[in-house]
Amino acid sequence: MPVLSFDHVHIVSRHPELAARWYRDTLGGEIVESKHMLGAPQIYVKFGTSMIVIRGQRPNEMDLSERRSHGIVDHFAFRVDRDFEGFCARLMAHGVDFTMQPCALDESTSVAFITAPDGISIELMHRAVAPQPG
Repeated sequence: MPVLSFDHVHIVSRHPELAARWYRDTLGGEIVESKHMLGAPQIYVKFGTSMIVIRGQRPNEMDLSERRSHGIVDHFAFRVDRDFEGFCARLMAHGVDFTMQPCALDESTSVAFITAPDGISIELMHRAVAPQPG
């Protein structure tokens, strides 16, 4: 069986340029490409080796509010490698909406949840010890 690896998160946004700038300015992503594809802007925001693709609604595509009734992803998560508390404090000072304040799940894992443009829920996670597959 082939080995799968994670490639990207794809977000459809009412305001893709504004959303891409938020991910860059607020979370430190790098906008690496911006183009039109299939009639809508499509912007690539890189975080380390991961990518978020943010695009606008395409012509003749189902409206975003209708699409949400066909299945939904609850959230995606960013791992924060160090200074979790300081990073969260900077986001709070920047006015980011926290739907769950930073807290410890156990002795080695801390989490928080924030709201990104278009109502996207993002988990911020810090693990002092990386989980081992098994």
